[in-house]
Amino acid sequence: MTPLFLGFATTALADVERAFFRDLDPAGYILFKRNIEDPAQLRALTDDLRALSGRNDVPILIDQEGGRVARMQPPHWPAFPKAELFDRLYEIAPMTAIEAARHNAQAIAVMLGIAGINVDCLPLLDVRQPGAHDIIGDRALGTEPLRVAAMGRAVIEGLAAGGAVGVVKHVPGHGRSMSDSHIELPVVTASAEELEIDLAPFITLSGAPMAMTAHVVYPAWDTDQCASLSAKIIGEIIRGRIGFDGLLMSDDLGMHALSGSFGERAAGVLAAGCDIALHCSGDMSEMEAIAGAVGAMSGEAKARLDRAMATVADAKPAASLDEIIATRDALLAVLPA
Repeated sequence: MTPLFLGFATTALADVERAFFRDLDPAGYILFKRNIEDPAQLRALTDDLRALSGRNDVPILIDQEGGRVARMQPPHWPAFPKAELFDRLYEIAPMTAIEAARHNAQAIAVMLGIAGINVDCLPLLDVRQPGAHDIIGDRALGTEPLRVAAMGRAVIEGLAAGGAVGVVKHVPGHGRSMSDSHIELPVVTASAEELEIDLAPFITLSGAPMAMTAHVVYPAWDTDQCASLSAKIIGEIIRGRIGFDGLLMSDDLGMHALSGSFGERAAGVLAAGCDIALHCSGDMSEMEAIAGAVGAMSGEAKARLDRAMATVADAKPAASLDEIIATRDALLAVLPA
């Protein structure tokens, strides 16, 4: 098995992709809107990925946050609210907001499970900061660390109850960024003391099964490398100060925050301490370069992956998707129109 989560081009595997994946045996896959057409096609696709890998629990990831980040969309699937809505509800009724976030996440997970998807890149534990770039913005659960942690925990628990593994992101915190790491490399100049605010939700939820790093430079910790490429930040901050011992994946290698060849990027994040390198575009030439730069997945990384996937192995949702959504909507009804 190789320490890669990979995307692919369209709604079904091409012969060249199938042969490449069979030989490479990536740890898992990630889906995007380009891979999704309708429920029957999507289930056939995820069944195909499981059969190809020979693992019933092969991680099949998606970014299904709600709001502006949703790969599965109407008319085939329900729309889900942005995280900011739960933050607004928390202002009025904190416990109601926490329960609404829990039920919302469980509904997402049940929907994903029907489609054969078992990992959702959610929740964001980024603490929203006034004046920061909108790349996080309304995707955040709030501006106050305790609130973000409380609702983040509810999201992780709701996803697990519905059968999906949650991925906390973007560790050690993207909420202060003044630019979009998809486009350029952000530099957060806050002091180590100020960054304690950003770390707080991740520390509280250090037992999360999976986490995704931020392609952000924090000179207070490392003047040269972004978190995804920094052995110091991964070792001393993520594994040390935060205490995270779950599966750690990089953010997408294709983002313009990173430089160098794709092989260098993949080798770099793994050398820094990530368990998995994530590549999303499905570009075959890029994936071939990455495959040539990485070795087999380490035993420690494989153990972390197995522990993460085992957290949802026996999940059996107690209610239907419609019933869970109805409960969520009743809780959200506390918000003024």
